[in-house]
Amino acid sequence: MLSEVNKECTLLLNDGTVFSGYTPVTAKTATGEICFNTGMTGYQEIFTDPSYAGQIVVATHVHIGNYGTHLLENESSKIQIAALVCSSFSSFYSRNGAEGSLLDFFEKQGVPVIEGVDTRALVRHIRSKGAMNAIVSSETNDVNSLQKQLAQVPPMEGMELSSQVSTTTAYESGNPEAPFRVALLDLGVKQQIVKCLTDRGCYVKVFPAKTSFAEMERFAPNGYLASNGPGDPSTMSYAVETVGEILQSGKPFFGICLGHQVFAKAMGVNTYKMFNGHRGINHPVFNVISGKGEITSQNHGFAVKAEDLVNHPNLEVTHIHLNDQTIAGIRHRNGKAFSVQYHPEAGPGPHDSRYLFDQFIVMMEKAGLKEAALTN
Repeated sequence: MLSEVNKECTLLLNDGTVFSGYTPVTAKTATGEICFNTGMTGYQEIFTDPSYAGQIVVATHVHIGNYGTHLLENESSKIQIAALVCSSFSSFYSRNGAEGSLLDFFEKQGVPVIEGVDTRALVRHIRSKGAMNAIVSSETNDVNSLQKQLAQVPPMEGMELSSQVSTTTAYESGNPEAPFRVALLDLGVKQQIVKCLTDRGCYVKVFPAKTSFAEMERFAPNGYLASNGPGDPSTMSYAVETVGEILQSGKPFFGICLGHQVFAKAMGVNTYKMFNGHRGINHPVFNVISGKGEITSQNHGFAVKAEDLVNHPNLEVTHIHLNDQTIAGIRHRNGKAFSVQYHPEAGPGPHDSRYLFDQFIVMMEKAGLKEAALTN
């Protein structure tokens, strides 16, 4: 039994709002931008998603931890969230295939948890006041002391985080003899994205966030993918420059989430910080091209400015978020590049959007046929 179990814990928001609870782990204090995720399942994938770096996540589902953890459900090598806020944290699990409890998962990695919080009231507050910084602490419940610590935390807007969560060395995944080679710019990639590519006959090389186009091109890829990730895209001139060179090369390009925002910026379109962002596995998106709807998995706090896309000479909107009409997908009019603001790999979430990986494969097939025809 842990010595710190059930110790009092405090959550203080940047606007002075206080929520009380208790902690089941020994990790004491964490700061970050507070946000909420509406998913009822897939908590392990959420907690290990690099896009959540620097954020305190509120789980809206009442019970968290019921089915334990499994190594294969990690989206990265560690827990990426700064801290977890929930109503009821279960240290027991009932899934036969689980390898351990969520309690041990957090305890071993030293990530704070506060439970016993009225998450319904907390989420309603965040929805009305917007995303803001917060602090979770079991070291003290003195608000003045916590406010002083919180005042030192920089806002998410203007923060560059991708290079901090990206791989430090390039690595390969898949069969080297596969028909397609994909160079993946890791801005905070989820492993399910890599798997969705290898499952479709791709040999993938994952490169650090600040890799140059020239270095990736030495891999002789058939196409490029810029991944999801955390932080403010306006701070990522290095990635914008690289994606710009990819686009100039004419090779197929696919951008996901942060990769979508970087693609937009490389095309002269601005981004902005959203009031709350989209985080959950039930977000409705309209496919403008097919006329069909998709239920999607999303996790982002920045978005592409719709007004910058009006009459854009080279880009057209392909997907729209139905809750607030924000831009959820764009493509280049030359047919060689496209991106979406959500997670087509949907780990966790519905698989409505996995066709986008197939679309990317078709783009590489067509590019290969065209190149072969020109050669002959």
